[in-house]
Amino acid sequence: MKDPVAQEYVGRNFTETGVISTQRCAEIFATFGWTSETNNGAILPQLCHWCAFSPVVPTDDLGKDGHPDKGTFLPDLGLERRMWASGKLQFLRDLHVGESLTRTATIEKVDIKDGSSGKLAFVTVAHEVSGECGLAIRESQSIVYLAMPKFFEPPVKRPMPGSNVFERRYAMPTTRLFRFSAITFNAHRIHFDLPYAKEVEKYPGLVVHGPMQAMILAKSAAEHARKSMSKFSFRGVHPCFHFDDLLVCGVEDEDSLNLFAGVPRGHQTMQAQANW
Repeated sequence: MKDPVAQEYVGRNFTETGVISTQRCAEIFATFGWTSETNNGAILPQLCHWCAFSPVVPTDDLGKDGHPDKGTFLPDLGLERRMWASGKLQFLRDLHVGESLTRTATIEKVDIKDGSSGKLAFVTVAHEVSGECGLAIRESQSIVYLAMPKFFEPPVKRPMPGSNVFERRYAMPTTRLFRFSAITFNAHRIHFDLPYAKEVEKYPGLVVHGPMQAMILAKSAAEHARKSMSKFSFRGVHPCFHFDDLLVCGVEDEDSLNLFAGVPRGHQTMQAQANW
């Protein structure tokens, strides 16, 4: 469905600058419990560039959900909820701690649909991230807009795979969710405000960030292969909550690694694929 007002946002773009300092890199590693080089010039784990471009919006300009108000860059489609649904990335070169970064974001398309639970919309945003040596990452993000629910209606649960080449387990205490919100300057209240998450958005618990799950999957894939990825894609398939541990695992394909995050001995929360 093509909404004339929504289509006015297609082509809108902006450019911002950022950096992952040694301090910010140490904060990222502390959040996940990773151990590696964090000095200036060290290679950044892939996807860490997300922590370089914080949405620096005055607190008074945040919406009731904690997101920056709609209608400035992202469109206002009359739907109260929005979240990062999926993403695709192509890596052209490594990025480093302390390197000056530039990101250009462009709204590529806005699709409005009628789903089983009502109206929803998908906004596709393209990013190009450059370092001091030129273009480093091409990225496409899909953001989904939904109406505020009257009760929690989860999607169909997909079982976790049983034959894995690796498994790693992360606890998801509220402190980890808070720290990830802090290093990404993300004030979305579903990640740290339990009364809001339960009473307003009808979730049974605090929601584990989709980007955090994707970063854990990407780091696990690179550690398993012992080399950087050339491509990475992911999509959320079920909310993940703070009262469950997060299990991440990989299943090898012919020329790729299929990745899964989910509840141990339970259902998937995210699917991903890594290529080299």
